Amino acid sequence: MNSITISFILLFCTYLFGPDSCIAGDQCSIKISDAETDRNGFLIHTVSSPYQQGETKIRVLLPEQIQKKQKYRVLFILPVEANDENRFGDGLLEIKKAKLHNKHHLICVAPTFSHLPWYANHPTDRTIQQETYLLKVVVPFIDRSYPTTQSSEGRYLLGFSKSGWGAFSLILRHPEIFNKAAAWDAPLMKQKPDQFGMEPVFGTQENFKQYKISSLLQQQADQFQKRNRLILTGYGNFREHHLEFHQLIIENGIGCIYRDGPKRKHHWTSGWVAEAIKLLMLE
Repeated sequence: MNSITISFILLFCTYLFGPDSCIAGDQCSIKISDAETDRNGFLIHTVSSPYQQGETKIRVLLPEQIQKKQKYRVLFILPVEANDENRFGDGLLEIKKAKLHNKHHLICVAPTFSHLPWYANHPTDRTIQQETYLLKVVVPFIDRSYPTTQSSEGRYLLGFSKSGWGAFSLILRHPEIFNKAAAWDAPLMKQKPDQFGMEPVFGTQENFKQYKISSLLQQQADQFQKRNRLILTGYGNFREHHLEFHQLIIENGIGCIYRDGPKRKHHWTSGWVAEAIKLLMLE
């Protein structure tokens, strides 16, 4: 991206919000900084909100050629780890290396979370409101700051493992906000919050029930039967979960693009991202 394009985006953000701007609502306690460019060329916004503990970030990757007056689809790359941790790789960096943002003309957005992200709201801890943070802070800010389509038809979710769960949980709970979701190697059939750092986020079994994928599939089946809004491709650690999920999809007549394999390393860089995005973008 050239310096003129970056300058335009920064000026656009300042015009809309002003430095260290706040979004209306919640007593104007949500503050998001102007963008700074990091060493990877990503635009970084620092966020302070009551829904997360301390500061978080919204990272943005724009197509290299932004066309005037054109509106772009947004791909939300959901992290697997808290804060800036990258033991399982960096999804946004993987997209940039493969130039998928240019190939598919996407604005790619990767938020961070203060706690291990399971994309749920804790029942009592106000600083672990991950679903609310994404829906009330990240999505509105991106629509107000960048040339997006600003409708559900232009919003897509991508994740694996915890964030694969999150991608499907978010679209099943909010089919009016997101168009499609792609997951890879995710523990989709979990029935209790008893592994993988789930309990500190979900809090209780009762709260977990609101996010349980197997229940949501049945409750929301009519929203997902006419077209393929769910994409599930391959596995690393969770094939059994995928097989059970696919059977439930069939039983409920839900549209889904499903791939049983190949088996890959449980990592952003193992080769699954390009196929998942390609399938997401199919009309």
